[in-house]
Parts: sequence; C-alpha cells; structure tokens
Amino acid sequence: MIEVRELRKSFDGFEALRGLNIHVPKGAVYGLVGPNGAGKSTVIRHLAGICRQDGGEALIGGQPVYENPAVKEKIAYIPDDIFYFGAASIRDMKNLYRAMIPTFSDARFEKLREAFPLDEKRAMRRLSKGMQKQAAFWIALSCCPAVILLDEPVDGLDPVMRRQVWSLLLQDVAERGTTVLVSSHNLRELEDVCDHVGIMDKGRMLLERPLAALQENTVKIQLALPDGKELPDGLDILHESRSGRLRQLILRGSSGELTARLAACEPFFMDVLPLSLEEIFIYELGGEDHEIKNILL
Repeated sequence: MIEVRELRKSFDGFEALRGLNIHVPKGAVYGLVGPNGAGKSTVIRHLAGICRQDGGEALIGGQPVYENPAVKEKIAYIPDDIFYFGAASIRDMKNLYRAMIPTFSDARFEKLREAFPLDEKRAMRRLSKGMQKQAAFWIALSCCPAVILLDEPVDGLDPVMRRQVWSLLLQDVAERGTTVLVSSHNLRELEDVCDHVGIMDKGRMLLERPLAALQENTVKIQLALPDGKELPDGLDILHESRSGRLRQLILRGSSGELTARLAACEPFFMDVLPLSLEEIFIYELGGEDHEIKNILL
C-alpha cells in the first residue's frame, strides 16, 4: 500500500534521506522509529505530498503522491504541530475538509462527537494542544481515509484520550482495512499497537520487519559459565554486560537455537528474558554514537 523506493532528499547540502526504502502492507499499523534527526518526519512529509523528492519514489497504492490530488484525497495526515487557519473554528476546518475530501462522512463526524467532547464553534487557536489534537483526529477519521500518516500523534493527549484514539484507529484498521504509518518516540505505546516496525538512522532504513518476527529474532539471555568456559564462536552479539560471573547477552537469532548452542557450554545458570521494542531499538542502533555517555558534573 505504501512504498518508498531509494528516496533521497537534501536541505542546504544536508542529506536528510539517503536512499530510503519502506514497504507497508495494506491494513498494517507500521511504526517508524529512530533517533532525533533520522529523517522520520521528512519521509512522512513526502508521503503526504508536501515535499518533492530529489530522487527515488514515494508511492501510495502504486501511484506517486506529489502533485497527485487523486492520491492525496485518500490520505489523512496529522503532524506534531496541527495546522489551522488563524480564525477558524473546528466547524470551519470540518467544512474545509468536507469540501476537499469526497469520502468525508457527516454521519461519522456526528457519531465521533461522543469520543471527542469539544465545542465545534470554538476557535482552534483557543484550544490547548491536546484539544487541537483531538479536533484533528475527529476531522481526520471523519474523512474515512485509506491511509493515515501520524507524526507524534498522541503527544499532548491525556492517558484516557490516548487510549480512545488508538482504539478508534485500530477499529478502522480492522473494519475498513485502513493503513496506518506512525512515527513516535513512545516505543512502549507502539509495541501495543503496531504489527510492523521500521528502524531508521541517518536517513536510511536499518531494518524493517513484522514486530513478532523482530522480537523472535532478538533474544536477551542471562547466564553464568564455569571457569575456563567461553562463549561459542559465531554468535551475533549486539550487546554484552557482566556483573561478576553473570553475563547478560543481547543476541540476534532464534531463542531455541541460541539456548541449544549455549547449553553446550554447561552454564551454571541460564535464563531467556523478554525483550521490549525499546531495547531492540537501542541495541540495533548500537555504536558509539548511540551509547549512553557517563558525564561527571
């Protein structure tokens, strides 16, 4: 449904995107994660048709997005900073989108009023950031889009409203086959809602996989080895730490295969621990640029 092929974009000589590739299946909830400056917002703006690429392609449904109104009509985009006209009310913005988007549903707008208890006659500029986000979701979901692009979507929402928004989005995915691409630094939250994940760094894709496959292929193991015993050769170790005899290893591979290989070392103790998306993100990035610095003040 969403495809990015060798996408390149530079700003004043800085390469924001360097041959980026993304594949999002129809009906997927795809979490796009990466450190600050990785290029997440830039690629989302390309998929929304705001930016023109220097090279490569940004496609939705096999069609280029930039300067393609027929494709843009199928997209809802909610950025971190909500756009609205200076004196516009929620009703004014609703009427604007209703005039532009053929799939806008007044019936759905009225039904969603129960989820978003806002005064639609109130000026957007007089709403808090969280209330502006609610208004944006209210209007976007009323457009019944085929694709929803979200950049830090629930920042500013209280916990109850965050759960309400995710529930509505997942309901659209299940019932309408909506495709959702979301960028967020709240990896714990993404872990609950995403079925596919892409990890970006420095304008490139490090890896993208179904979340279940990613978690199955990265393992945390704690073990203690007898004196003189060493780890088997050929292990793909992402991270290792020690506390006395106890070693903690982050390994790439399947749990069953790795535990079988390590059992041959006759460990005193061995335990396989669950690995969160946040931990996978940190260890997949790796390298000195992403280590926690020990700074003494």
